[in-house]
Amino acid sequence: MSGYRLRWPSREEHSRVWQLAWPMILSNVTVPLLGLVDTAVIGHLPESHYLGAVAVGSMIFTTLYWAFGFLRMGTTGMTAQAWGRQDGDQVRLLLARSLVLGVAIGLMLLLLHRPLIAIALYLVDATPAVTAEAERYAWIRILGAPAVLCNYALLGWFLGNQNTRIPLLLLLVTNIANMLLDIVAVYGLGMHAAGVALATVCSEYIALGLGLYLSRGVLRQTSGTLDRASLKRFGDYIELLAVNRYLFVRTLSLLFAFAFFTAQGARLGTLYLSANAVLLNFLMLISYGLDGFAHATEALAGRTIGERRLHRFYDLVVTALIWSLVTALGFSLVFALAGEQIIALLTDLDDVRAMAARYLPWIVLLPLIGVWSYLLDGIFIGTTQVRAMQNTMLLSVFGVYLPLWWLLRDFGNQGLWMAFLSLFIARAVTGGWVYRRLCVRQAWIT
Repeated sequence: MSGYRLRWPSREEHSRVWQLAWPMILSNVTVPLLGLVDTAVIGHLPESHYLGAVAVGSMIFTTLYWAFGFLRMGTTGMTAQAWGRQDGDQVRLLLARSLVLGVAIGLMLLLLHRPLIAIALYLVDATPAVTAEAERYAWIRILGAPAVLCNYALLGWFLGNQNTRIPLLLLLVTNIANMLLDIVAVYGLGMHAAGVALATVCSEYIALGLGLYLSRGVLRQTSGTLDRASLKRFGDYIELLAVNRYLFVRTLSLLFAFAFFTAQGARLGTLYLSANAVLLNFLMLISYGLDGFAHATEALAGRTIGERRLHRFYDLVVTALIWSLVTALGFSLVFALAGEQIIALLTDLDDVRAMAARYLPWIVLLPLIGVWSYLLDGIFIGTTQVRAMQNTMLLSVFGVYLPLWWLLRDFGNQGLWMAFLSLFIARAVTGGWVYRRLCVRQAWIT
């Protein structure tokens, strides 16, 4: 950071962050709201194993799909830097390659779905009632694989083009459709967990069709031409996958941590599994709210690095940090004041409500602890410092989270939550150290 003097951001800098952040915050909040509707629809059925099945099934597909989250994250960083260099040819090529990869990986998952689902359900080791219902959920959800992965590519590409209005429109339309289809499938058709899965798959294909249509308008405003010959070179896809291997390992590690948390809750019993499933909806609200600023940081950081304007990059980081902290504090206050009321909206089951309320204090602390890692992820993705993301995540999961859980396992679900929060603390500490090191070495621009 040689020559850079820390200062309060100007009005222009606040405006620049908010212009990209507010559509992403609004669109992101619709995603956990969808999760809240899923939970509320299932949570008001008479038996808790339906809620547990949706929790297990959702965890499996979050893990399975987001393992390929580099299609979103990697596309954002590389597109933003190409946009900053005004390289229209590369902007077009990144979209086409990412969509081809999304289709190919999605079809591969469809071919391998039987062993993948069987292994996942075996590892979770839930009760027979939960496992049977989760299996019905999984057989339907897997049908959406190609659409989900292509949607990752589209969202990453729109963000890299400094366009957050289209992701807002996409997520609003598809999530509202999903909510309505949830109610129809569960209460109208009596499908229970399978109905939630069917509604989700339908909304995923709605998102894909709308996203492809809207991308045409952006391409008309983008200079350059598409190198179609490059799309036929297999080696170029291998190179793209090699660049994103760090994001792949990083994402697998994070998803393993979440899957491990759900699996340990399942082993404690259906009541603990259901209560943790309710509380994880709070985490989704936190994640998608703070990710609004993280996504804005990805796009703007990639752009400023592409433009080779390092001081503007540092100003961006300070501005995004200020608003991320304000948002995190707001979440903590809301959860402290209205957490039990939110739990009551999600389920009518008294024992699940009481169990979830017991662990609510961990959720109150989580925004203030997790805010740092969300922002650092946005910085590292936008600047394509993805190897650092991988290494800090590996250390946090396998060097801190799992050992601490082992030491605290006799404390049951309290120990599990304590270890879970340690993951976010470790990510903040290790990521902060890497950020400072890159600043001292002025290694952001390569």
